[in-house]
Amino acid sequence: MLVLVANLGSTSFKFKLLDMSSGGDEVARGGYERIGQAGSEFATHGDVIDVILKTLPKPPDAIGFKAVHGGPISGAVRVTDEVIATMEQFSDVAPAHNPPYIAAMKAFRQKMPKCPQVAAFETAFHQTIPLSRQVYAIPHDWTEKLGIRRYGFHGASHRYIATRVPELVGKENSRRIISCHLGGSCSVTAIENGKSVANSFGMTAQSGVPHNNRVGEFDTFAMLKLLKQGLSLDDIFKKLGKEGGMLGMSGVSPDMRDIEKAAAGGNARAQLALDAFVESVRSFIGQYLVVLGGIDVLAFTGGIGENGIAIREAICRNLHWAGIVLDPTKNQVRAKEEKISKLESNAEVWIVPTNEELIVARQTEAVLSQN
Repeated sequence: MLVLVANLGSTSFKFKLLDMSSGGDEVARGGYERIGQAGSEFATHGDVIDVILKTLPKPPDAIGFKAVHGGPISGAVRVTDEVIATMEQFSDVAPAHNPPYIAAMKAFRQKMPKCPQVAAFETAFHQTIPLSRQVYAIPHDWTEKLGIRRYGFHGASHRYIATRVPELVGKENSRRIISCHLGGSCSVTAIENGKSVANSFGMTAQSGVPHNNRVGEFDTFAMLKLLKQGLSLDDIFKKLGKEGGMLGMSGVSPDMRDIEKAAAGGNARAQLALDAFVESVRSFIGQYLVVLGGIDVLAFTGGIGENGIAIREAICRNLHWAGIVLDPTKNQVRAKEEKISKLESNAEVWIVPTNEELIVARQTEAVLSQN
């Protein structure tokens, strides 16, 4: 089975065509940016789909979507009218993610009506998190009737870490994993015996660790102060969702590379942004050391996790008390699957480039084999 895996953002479309008959070998890949923006040759994600289908060496047998928020829908499911309707209901809390996926699902259905589609929701891996770590301290009706709780995201990436790390170090040496997916969007997950037991995201993908231009943790009652300054709710949420995060703190850029360069040049706000980012990641690691009762493996993945030499070093600073001892020499590596802890470190520290598309393709194949 050839599975075309679609990974979409509000202005981007990345894809891989994987051959599942050979275990997921990559047949083709590609990506498009700035969709719908001024000067782009692509007005919509549907326009990109036309180009992709023309350039593929072989037509796909199925399409798998790395979908984000399905609310009450758990796991990987066939894309139906009901699934799309539910995603539309949760578009208000996933405005940067659900609309482009919905549009792509409808476009693929129009262009390839006989090709089955599967939505592998990012929340699926986190269904094993205990309810006590999912609920907010809010009126219980909001939780029960409105579905307001911590869902957790980046499920495909963290599931890959939960699968790959035991292959690298042995199952007996990887019972307790803390997975740090750090990139344009960031999250930290506690994994126990292959299952997610805690994740830094909350109800939406705007929460947790600071992201490139999304806020991360924020006190909701601070909005009262902002409202009194004359800002509307639309203004507030636009700034929190598009002008916050690393961009908002640094005033330089949403890109960590630009911020590191500015900090090295003496920019105090850029340095503050870096420090705040590191502290946020470390705080979740600290929480999850308690949740797991210790750690066997600390894994870094995502664009920053895989390439951020200085960021990894800062996160691991003075964690010897937890058995985490980074080797500065081994840490001088980018985008390579590598162990970077010292020999005397009780916990192993690894860089593990993620493969979300392989996870989604496997889920797609599993769903379709049941029907």
